[in-house]
Amino acid sequence: MTRVPDTQPFVPVLLGADASTYSLARSFHEEYDVVSVAVSRLGAGAVASSRIIETSRVSDLDDPEALVAHLTELGERFGDTPLILLSSTDFLVRRIVELRDRLEPRYTIPYTSLALIEKMTDKAEFSRLCTELGIAHPETVVYDVRRHDELKDDPQLLAGLEFPIIAKTGNSALYHQYDFVGKQKVHTAASREDLLDLMQRVHDSGYPGTFILQDMIPGYDEGMRILTTYSDQRGKVRFASFGQVLMEEHLPATLGVPAAIITGHNHDVVQEATRLLEHVGWTGFANFDLKYDPRDGRTKFFELNPRLGRSNFYVTASGHNPVRYYVEEHVEGSDLSDEPALLESSKEELYTSLPVPLLLRYLPGDLRKKVVSMVARGRVTNPLMYARDPHPKRWAYVMAYGANQVRKYARVYPPPKREK
Repeated sequence: MTRVPDTQPFVPVLLGADASTYSLARSFHEEYDVVSVAVSRLGAGAVASSRIIETSRVSDLDDPEALVAHLTELGERFGDTPLILLSSTDFLVRRIVELRDRLEPRYTIPYTSLALIEKMTDKAEFSRLCTELGIAHPETVVYDVRRHDELKDDPQLLAGLEFPIIAKTGNSALYHQYDFVGKQKVHTAASREDLLDLMQRVHDSGYPGTFILQDMIPGYDEGMRILTTYSDQRGKVRFASFGQVLMEEHLPATLGVPAAIITGHNHDVVQEATRLLEHVGWTGFANFDLKYDPRDGRTKFFELNPRLGRSNFYVTASGHNPVRYYVEEHVEGSDLSDEPALLESSKEELYTSLPVPLLLRYLPGDLRKKVVSMVARGRVTNPLMYARDPHPKRWAYVMAYGANQVRKYARVYPPPKREK
């Protein structure tokens, strides 16, 4: 079993056990040659049998008392060694921030305030701010689920929207706590009847928040874009990494998570994000979901996630390891004065958590040729395929994971029939 060396200068403590947790651990290992601790209920999946991860099992990540007790005990084991506590999952980031007073100063928690997280992850407030600052975003209607019995008969409810529309929770952390038949991360409603049926099921689940109803921008997964930024402790944006999404996850629980990305550069989008983040005083990483709208040629902001994204290794693949900002500013105490005022990544690299042959089935001709060329030139990165982590059991998991992706997509998302 892998253990953190006693001589290690700091320890990343990561909540979760999925591929995004492994990606963070890999980034720390590549940059600093350190072993991370992954805290989860089972310690299985992507983090198991790894030489760069020590697994630490907690009885229940959803139980604040159990989590605090476990992290406190872990902190005592490491004495005075600095610990940095992270996650790439929204509800776990929120849990970390909610418990800040009970975990600091033993743990460094490099996230902004709970109040600002709640403000910026409220999709209605995010839409309002985009309107105020002139930032491109889809036409949006906010649906208060608690008022469903009243709103369902309102003829003006969807003014400005045309079906089909996108329907998604206004509060991801709250939504995580409720279940109903057909629950997905993002829903598509083909008609008013479809929408009202969905809202009835959400209402009956007891969910007390809002749903965001948005204009459905035409296009397939390759129309999506991703942007990751880092703002220093003074609220200045210091780093940005942009990418074109090629494929997304399509299981209900992870729908919309980028599975393949070509990294690149878009200065205009970075400037819009900078205007928004510096307006509200954001600190730390932010991860934006966007989509290119072929109707007007603009790239439109959908939402902000208060963390390095679940596909965070695309940033490292672009040539700029993001965990350096965590360590330099929050562990070493640097003011980043030796860093550029704003570093924008521009290297082109293919990031994919999918087998390349599977990815190629879903791409239009121009992108298929580009991906084939990038693979031929060795410009491809899979976050789970790390040569410095060669445990045979882990590689068996990686191979099985890829094969399962092929079966999963065949079942839930056959290749779309594109217009010629």
